[in-house]
Amino acid sequence: MIQWSESQQAIRDVVKKFVQDEIVPKLHDLEHGDLPPYDVLRKMFAAFGMKDMGQLRAEKAVARAKKKEDARARGEELPPREERLVGGDETAMQIIPIIELSRYCPGLVTALGVSVGLTANTIMSKGTSRQIARWAEGLLSLDTIGAWAITEPGSGSDAFGAMKATARRTENGYLLNGSKTFITNGPYADVIVFICKLDEPGVEPANRKVLSFVLEKGMKGLTQSKPLRKMGLHSSPTGELFLEDVFVEKDRLLGETEEISYRTGAKDTFTAERTGVAAMALGIIEECLRLCTEYAKTRVQFGKPISDFQLIQLKLANMEVARMNTQNIVFRIIELAAEGKTMPLAEASACKLYTAGAAVDVALEAVQLFGGNGYMAEYRVEQLARDAKVLQIYGGTDEIQVSQIARSLVAS
Repeated sequence: MIQWSESQQAIRDVVKKFVQDEIVPKLHDLEHGDLPPYDVLRKMFAAFGMKDMGQLRAEKAVARAKKKEDARARGEELPPREERLVGGDETAMQIIPIIELSRYCPGLVTALGVSVGLTANTIMSKGTSRQIARWAEGLLSLDTIGAWAITEPGSGSDAFGAMKATARRTENGYLLNGSKTFITNGPYADVIVFICKLDEPGVEPANRKVLSFVLEKGMKGLTQSKPLRKMGLHSSPTGELFLEDVFVEKDRLLGETEEISYRTGAKDTFTAERTGVAAMALGIIEECLRLCTEYAKTRVQFGKPISDFQLIQLKLANMEVARMNTQNIVFRIIELAAEGKTMPLAEASACKLYTAGAAVDVALEAVQLFGGNGYMAEYRVEQLARDAKVLQIYGGTDEIQVSQIARSLVAS
């Protein structure tokens, strides 16, 4: 793939119009006025038929899970899991809205991705048919908002090793205790996937089972904090969760068995997160380049447009190189999908490492090109620079990506 097809460009134009009509007028309130993003996201879901597609996807997931459960009940050996390969066109259609939203409001992508992606996919991949029917349809249609709670105040990148949150068995279920931080959608979430370690006396903490439970807003002992103040992504609410003896029945344990560990399948989650960053980075880079090009042609200093100065030309040229490289990475993701493949984890880590760094470099250079104006919120490059930085942190820090890439190289 060397360029967007006509049909893909047409979809991109439609998404651009929606962003201009529905998001740009609300941008100040989303970024500076504490407006939760969910109503505008629901409007987008309705406008593009995503709500109906989400409901259909949930119904198919319930049917697949029920089929497996029935086979298991009959004592039959389960057939190999049949994965539906997502084609290149479908992947492109998923990526295009991410790019266009990230031009103006990358936080919307994060809020949406955690609810519809991480939270719903965790329930569908590890839940029973009853659990999928109970929670996934609302999440996939965006009728309910989801949060995925793994990070703790003392864990950071060592999410499993340093995990302190626990589940203790009781006669009729479990008592959950612990705290989580940096939880996207945490303040407003209706449904929360809470990941913790089973309290197993006699078992070293590092070797204890990692289980996941589904919680809901308003449960006794569950406290959802107000949105935290942070450097960027203001349109993506982030909060803390506090659990004090939260009782859950066994039907809230995903899979309804302790034999399903959350460690299983973690690599797939990381790969999906990391390749998604490339699309967000492309949107940020493209918008910074557009803004800088327009500004350089109209900003006059020493009697001529600053686009005539070689140092400004160098900045613009480097931005274009970063745009081309990042777009080519996005095209590679689409091409792999067209062949029914996904990136190995190490390659996904390399993509995230490069594209996140490129987005930060371009955004900071955009601020520099705008000079004093670039430091002012009204020129928007200030916001994009703040938003870009988190791409080097969430989904695994740059340092974690380097480690993953190097381990893969040494092991080969």
